[in-house]
Amino acid sequence: MRPGQMMTDSQSAEATLTRNRRIAVAALLVGAGFLASKVTGILDDLILARIIGPGRELDAYYAAFSLPDLLFTLVAGGALASAFIPVLSGLIARDRAASWRLTSAVVSLAFLVTLCFAIGLALFAPWIADVLYGCHQGSAANEQCFTPEQVVLTANLMRVILISTAIFSVSAVVMSTLQAHQHFLLPALAPILYNLGILAGVILLAPSIGVWGPAIGVVVGAVLHLLVQVPGLARYGARWSPVLSLNDVLLRRVLKLLVPRVAGLGVVQLTFVMTTSLASQLSPGSVTVLNYAWRVMQLPETVIATAVATAVFPTLSELAASGKIAELRATISSTLRTILALTVPAAVGLIVLGRPFVRVLFEGGLFQASATDAVVWALQAYALGLIAHSMLEVCARIFYAQQDTWTPLYVAAGAMIIVIAASLILREAFGHAGLALANSIGVSLEVLALLLIAGRRLRGIEGRRIAASLARFVAASVVMGLAIAVSQVVFAKWPLPDGVSVSLTLRSALEIGIPFSIAAGVGMLVYVVTALAMGSEELRALPRVVLRRHAA
Repeated sequence: MRPGQMMTDSQSAEATLTRNRRIAVAALLVGAGFLASKVTGILDDLILARIIGPGRELDAYYAAFSLPDLLFTLVAGGALASAFIPVLSGLIARDRAASWRLTSAVVSLAFLVTLCFAIGLALFAPWIADVLYGCHQGSAANEQCFTPEQVVLTANLMRVILISTAIFSVSAVVMSTLQAHQHFLLPALAPILYNLGILAGVILLAPSIGVWGPAIGVVVGAVLHLLVQVPGLARYGARWSPVLSLNDVLLRRVLKLLVPRVAGLGVVQLTFVMTTSLASQLSPGSVTVLNYAWRVMQLPETVIATAVATAVFPTLSELAASGKIAELRATISSTLRTILALTVPAAVGLIVLGRPFVRVLFEGGLFQASATDAVVWALQAYALGLIAHSMLEVCARIFYAQQDTWTPLYVAAGAMIIVIAASLILREAFGHAGLALANSIGVSLEVLALLLIAGRRLRGIEGRRIAASLARFVAASVVMGLAIAVSQVVFAKWPLPDGVSVSLTLRSALEIGIPFSIAAGVGMLVYVVTALAMGSEELRALPRVVLRRHAA
């Protein structure tokens, strides 16, 4: 081989290592932000549950988020970033003035559309809440659906929350703009500030005005979400101008990319709206416990899978655009196997350790053992779909990287039909946990369909290698689960000395939390050792990727 070729190969390997390390570091940064946001969000729920307790009032509060969240997703949610950032990034390098004009146009359009829909939803909120959650003649569970007072409360809370949605329409564009400028710190802080705003409403206002406290905190948090990012705009010399022309070529390009993504996210949100509606017809508190279980399940999904998928997406797009299909297949395989290495034990951990984890988080005050049982039952059903939810983060981006936003939409629509049908069947046998199980079934079939389509389109994505890794991780996780079970028996009780003066609630939390922490630590150690003994190259490679090795 010629010396020049050897140097080229060396540079290529160095570039690959640099790219992998950049993805890993970015995933760690994004994951840390997601983790902090999730923890503060769970803290909001924890304190609110202790102040108010699960029941009709809290059900109304969580139900009031359904349509505002749907509106935000359709207009300015995650779909906007995938459509706006690619166009803006290319423009920044060529014409910064034009990039700020495009930003101004997108801000104006997103805010005006959101505001118009928010006003419409606010005007018809009582009717919408009654249709979705109210009692109707012929209902099979008429005595268990939302009462008229609960419907009115839901409608009024929805009106307050819609104010935050209008603010978020601007803040989301600002977040995408900063990310296009390769600035991630302030966007990572924004969700944390939002949750702290809600927390302030919970602590300062909820004791006196109930669920109106966190509803006001939602608006305060949305304002903080926007304001914390303003210094980033100033740093990059932002210039806003009141322009909005639908004939603008760049704006039309963004809208063209946006339509299928909006429809896809709309399908997802509509599925959750239907699930909430079905849960509202079950026993009081069902909406709340499903929300708590979903929050807990999403913690590992977001911190692991969403962070990894967000970090790897630019690389997938680059490889797809340059026609490097072999490298694209290898990157997809490596990413999916890494996600499996982390989420398979997380799913088993939620199933085995779900009860003590929920008890530490939520039990106490008005959140009693019966509510804990309900949350755990739903959490275990959701945990069965954790692996699929995590893989979906990457599977959908495989198609987005190839500028195909229609295939994920079609598959998601099919999955929605399956989820709704399964929900109607399973809720009769399993109640609210049946709704969680239906979600797991639907997302698992959705991921399977996307993998099959991607494998056919790319002529393989190393499916056998992925399946072999999955088998290893499942086997290691089973061993981990057995180790956790033994640890829970050995350390079933960890009483504090009688002389230690702590509150009854804190004493209970410590006596549950210490054995839980020991069991979790033992499980993690057993899993890592077992997986490495089985030849897991994914776990072995993680330290090398993050802590870059230089050739001697």
